[in-house]
Amino acid sequence: MRTPTLPAAPSALNKRDWIAGLEKGLSILEAFDYDNQRMTPAQVAARTGITRTAARRYLLTLEHLGYLHSDGKSFALAPRVLKVGWSYFDSAPLPRILQPFLQQITGATGEAAYASVLDGNELVFIARNGAARVMTTGFVLGARVPAQLASPGIVMLGYTDPEQVRAWLDTCPMTPFTPHTITDPAQLWQLIETARDDGYAVVEQQLQSGVRGIAVPLKNRHAKLVGAISLSIPMGNESRTQALDRILPILQQSANALLNHL
Repeated sequence: MRTPTLPAAPSALNKRDWIAGLEKGLSILEAFDYDNQRMTPAQVAARTGITRTAARRYLLTLEHLGYLHSDGKSFALAPRVLKVGWSYFDSAPLPRILQPFLQQITGATGEAAYASVLDGNELVFIARNGAARVMTTGFVLGARVPAQLASPGIVMLGYTDPEQVRAWLDTCPMTPFTPHTITDPAQLWQLIETARDDGYAVVEQQLQSGVRGIAVPLKNRHAKLVGAISLSIPMGNESRTQALDRILPILQQSANALLNHL
């Protein structure tokens, strides 16, 4: 079963314009993940809800187009899939707009700076600058993380419709990554509410022990949420108050400056 996602906005697409085959083909590509790196047509059918016969035809077509490769029994993603995903970074204006500001944040703090957006229940990193001192949380472009595990996810959930967030928290599997990972929906809701009230989020040791994340929301000139900027830093001997005093004003200054660019 797939992880529940935050409800998407209702689509205004006319049914006459809907191409069901495209939807199914994309759902097959999205069905491959860390736990399902190679799949047979039967496994793909079970994960996507289409028939085994249809799954086989879609898989063979995607293989012919170069997006999958096969050993004759099972299928796996081919490198050509990256071409589709990387097109976002080549064409979307947001990462290019944010990059100079991330460079300024890194210059002022000496830390790696990140920009991210929400995609359903996941956080997606769309820009970064600097080398991470916390190597295992040096998120690469396109990296996806459960939103509740990172400071930018928490702060953006704070600006998402509360009813949607509550419904999602009640059904989303809470996997512990460290002994400190919050798996209680009530506690996560409190963290999200605090981020909404404060205008920033601080998350500690949720994805990796000894790591603290600080994030602020990014809004455009119409006060609409478009993403978040953040730092992930080693906790070391620096207290939460010291970290906020050192980093938060710089993040807030950058977010305010970006209002005129988004």
